[in-house]
Amino acid sequence: MNYRHRFHAGNFADVLKHTILLGVLDALKRKPAPFAYLDTHAGSGVYALDSEAARKTSEFRAGVLRVLDAGDLPPLLRRYVEAVRACDAGTPLTRYPGSPWLAWYALRTQDRALLCELLPAEAVVLRSQFADDARMHVHQRDGYAALAALLPPPEKRGLVLIDPPYEAQEDEFRSIRHGLEQALTRWPQATCAVWYPIKLARTREPFLRWLRTCAAQQVLVAELAVRAENSPLRMNGCGVALLNPPWKLDQALSAALPVLARLLGEDGQGDSRLQWLKRE
Repeated sequence: MNYRHRFHAGNFADVLKHTILLGVLDALKRKPAPFAYLDTHAGSGVYALDSEAARKTSEFRAGVLRVLDAGDLPPLLRRYVEAVRACDAGTPLTRYPGSPWLAWYALRTQDRALLCELLPAEAVVLRSQFADDARMHVHQRDGYAALAALLPPPEKRGLVLIDPPYEAQEDEFRSIRHGLEQALTRWPQATCAVWYPIKLARTREPFLRWLRTCAAQQVLVAELAVRAENSPLRMNGCGVALLNPPWKLDQALSAALPVLARLLGEDGQGDSRLQWLKRE
């Protein structure tokens, strides 16, 4: 794979994805029973915003920094800011937490994380970060294959996060559909969160149509656009599809999404969408 997230850490897509991730994990913690979290494309955990790679794109300046500098945020975004600041309280921000670190931060003693990362160097970094924490289990393996191999976990509840690089979008969406079929068959009560990029509307429509017919009882889609959908060459927005989302998460997102559109949109072009594709 050519994609390296260190060039894009803290961008608008991370803000949406990680806000929703924290919202789901916190919702799972409302019950005392333990839960499991499986991350299919974990990455390296924490990213240096003062690195040459991050400075080359500076995408974090139009992402996380705009949220950190804003006031009067709704609860879900306040929670996101709290987590980012727990990773790095300094000014300027030099460290940005990826999904493995945010899971480490949010999980309780009785919960577990299964972090799958195919690239050897990234997996080594993850193991080093969480070597002393028995809750955090790092697997150097294909994340889609892990959905069949590692599910269901002993815990009855939990979250699967699918956040691939989308280097070939049509192939990636096919892999996601197959992976979700595996996950929902083996662990039907799990919440599954799938992040996806938005370039042109037609590239994601087949996937959204499939979600309407999938085995999940409920499917909620949250999308954020920072510019008009007029270019297939760059990411104009992104979305997260939530299969079996936690109760009342839609209410929290309905407050957070318009604020993100206002803060992160370019030249007043920010927009958001929250829609139930399936609700039984």
